[in-house]
Amino acid sequence: MIRITVLFMALWTMAFYNPIPTQAQSEGLKIGAATKMITPELGSWVQGAGVPRKATEVRDDLEANGLYFSKGDFQLLLVSCDFAGIEPDLNVRLREAMGVATGILPRNILISSTHTHGGPSLLKTNYLMPLDTAYMEDLVPWMVALAKEAVEAAQPGKIGWAEGEVQIGYNRRLTWADGSHSMHGDATRPDFAGLEGPDDPQHLAMFAADLKGNLLSVIYHNTTHPTIFYADGVFSADFPGEVRKTFRKEFKQNLPVLFLNGAQGDISMDNMLDRKSETDEEKIKKITDLVVKETMRLYKNIEYQTDPKLEHQYHDLKVSVRLPETGTLIRSKEILKRIDNGENIRGMEMIMAFGSVHLQETFGENPFDILPVHAIRIGDLAMVTQPCELFSQFGLDIKRRSPGKSTIVVGMTDGYNGYCPTIYGLLGGGYSGSPISWTRLEPEAGYKIVETSAVLLNKVWSK
Repeated sequence: MIRITVLFMALWTMAFYNPIPTQAQSEGLKIGAATKMITPELGSWVQGAGVPRKATEVRDDLEANGLYFSKGDFQLLLVSCDFAGIEPDLNVRLREAMGVATGILPRNILISSTHTHGGPSLLKTNYLMPLDTAYMEDLVPWMVALAKEAVEAAQPGKIGWAEGEVQIGYNRRLTWADGSHSMHGDATRPDFAGLEGPDDPQHLAMFAADLKGNLLSVIYHNTTHPTIFYADGVFSADFPGEVRKTFRKEFKQNLPVLFLNGAQGDISMDNMLDRKSETDEEKIKKITDLVVKETMRLYKNIEYQTDPKLEHQYHDLKVSVRLPETGTLIRSKEILKRIDNGENIRGMEMIMAFGSVHLQETFGENPFDILPVHAIRIGDLAMVTQPCELFSQFGLDIKRRSPGKSTIVVGMTDGYNGYCPTIYGLLGGGYSGSPISWTRLEPEAGYKIVETSAVLLNKVWSK
């Protein structure tokens, strides 16, 4: 009821509030782009570390980058943010504020997280680390400003895209002879039985330009975890930030660059079958070079369209939530009590204990969740977005079911609803497999996302 009331008030405000002029009624394709620095203050909590840690350094600035499309009645604003994820309630608040300021329907605003583990604390995944509520308040006007700038910048333009391959992601779930699975591990062990699932080396790059050919924005897509600076106590956009800086050197300063991450729930930058010793800076340079090289190769032969077919459909998928077993919950509460009494219990033991208790407290009275799934057509390109860390097999399944010439599956968009493992991940257990607050979805959830995506894609292709 609260969400309905908020939405009603937002729409009522739009009726009497004079937002900036939009180009929604113009027939031709118009494109606008913008970028906004959103780095938190030093001393703020860093999301994505296994232990609670405050930032002592800003390695590189965090950003929000937005790309706006309009053609006839079609409007879409894509925003890529250097966050690990955004809770659904905050996502709704941001979209509604951005919609009121621009006249774009909130459901046509898609906010996607890059999943850097060097971002602000916007997800409650750590017992000892609070949410950065002060930062959340700052974020609202920043995102509104970004949206307004993108819409105000809209001009007649053209878009082009091309698909290649970059191997920067590898399956990180290992299976063992006793039937157990784990995230990471030593593949040289004699009981190693293989990787749990596949990876996805797809690389797609999209370029938006004005009618003279001047570049307005770059979107690129890969599937992996940006975790180079994991638990380092630094704010960093990770490799997407380094790629962004390199593109700006190649093209122009302040170029809006959007990274859209894929179905990366079981994907890491580390090759479990060929582990190599690298420094953080060596690793980020290697990955940046691979992504930039392939993007520039695709850019040389890009073919633009000035009148692509644009369509958008979405569905709010309702799924059940699986709650922790009673024994697990009792043990988890005991661990948290020991932490409260001063015991130094950190890392995975703390994470799993808190995740179990938080799951029960959050969903115990109402065990279901809503997963917004979107299907977008841009010419012959299909884009599916969903709010989970979807396991890579599901992403590959969606692509096989898609009518598009090429298809990308984008995660952690329109909220964050945690990991979505395959049945193999659920049976194998471990982190990203066992039921905790961010691995909470019913066993069929991923399969329902695939089916929903296929239905929506066929709808946008039939129009």
